[in-house]
Amino acid sequence: MNTNQVTFREATIQDLDRIVYMLADDVLGNKRELYKQPLLESYIKAFQSINSDPNNELIVACYGKEIVGVQQITFTPYITYQGGWRATIEGVRTASSERGKGIGSMLIQWAIQRAKERDCHMVQLTTDKNRPEALHFYEKLGFNASHQGLKMHL
Repeated sequence: MNTNQVTFREATIQDLDRIVYMLADDVLGNKRELYKQPLLESYIKAFQSINSDPNNELIVACYGKEIVGVQQITFTPYITYQGGWRATIEGVRTASSERGKGIGSMLIQWAIQRAKERDCHMVQLTTDKNRPEALHFYEKLGFNASHQGLKMHL
C-alpha cells in the first residue's frame, strides 16, 4: 500500500457495515461490538445522530475505494480554558490487514489538523489500560498522559 494514496472523508451510511466490522475485528472490540447482518438498529441510530450533529464527525480513511480506517471526532465547547473548544478522538481503528502501515498515525494527524481548523485548543483521547501498545503509540504522536481518567458503565 502506498500511504500517499490514502484519503479521508466523512463516512456515509453505506460505510457503516465496514465501520462496525473494523470495530468488532479487534481484541477488545470483539467483546463489546456485535457485527452481524443485518446490523443492529442501534448502530444505524448512532450513525444518524452523529451524522446530524455538526459537532461530530465520523471519518474514514480510504485506499482507493476500500475503507482502511475509521475515527470519530467530537468537538465540545467548555467553560474552562476561557470558553475554549476541545476535540475528542474516539473509536480509532485500522483494518486488521493494514495495521502497522502508518494509517493510524495518519488518522490521528488528520484529526489534529481538523481540530486546528475548528479552533480547538486541545485534542484529547482515551485508551484502554489493557492496550499498553496503544498508549505508547499515542505518546509517540505527542499525547501526554496528563490526567487520570475514570468511567462508569451504566
